[in-house]
Amino acid sequence: MKTKLSEQDLITAIQNRSRIGAEALYDMYSSTLFKVIYSIVKHQEVAEDTLQQTIIKIWNSFDQYHNQKGRLYTWMVTIARNLSKDALRSKAFHNESSNSDISTMGHDIDLKYQTSINIDVFGIKDSLLKLKQEHREVMNLIYYQGYTHVEVADELGIPVGTVKTRWTFAIGKLKRLLAA
Repeated sequence: MKTKLSEQDLITAIQNRSRIGAEALYDMYSSTLFKVIYSIVKHQEVAEDTLQQTIIKIWNSFDQYHNQKGRLYTWMVTIARNLSKDALRSKAFHNESSNSDISTMGHDIDLKYQTSINIDVFGIKDSLLKLKQEHREVMNLIYYQGYTHVEVADELGIPVGTVKTRWTFAIGKLKRLLAA
């Protein structure tokens, strides 16, 4: 049976470090936080690990939550999003997902729903393949692998300004190709 408390009772239970507070936190919010995390990282194992880190961070940094600044749920979702973005940027994630580049995009299989085509990228793959390799590479690292401009510059050994120029050019070219 799941433990459920009112928001105020949950806040008090977590502040008091009670076992029921930990149980209620997990029971009441883990599935919602998991959905938020998974929507960002798109990998089951990474999402599960990030959820665990999120719950631990919520528990350990609860003294930073102030209910006059906002709802508990909003604060927890912010932590989940930030940790998800950190997971995307981590070297381990990049190594794990290095085989998931533009060339394999659009063929993801969601076993839960048994679908084999990602509608969001329908038609985009062909347009991406029309870009120059240097633009495709930057697009892949930033958009599909979650790198920042600085990380792309480090990875490719080029200036950040060049990364931004290639990114801007790639976006403009894609817009023109998709509009045609």
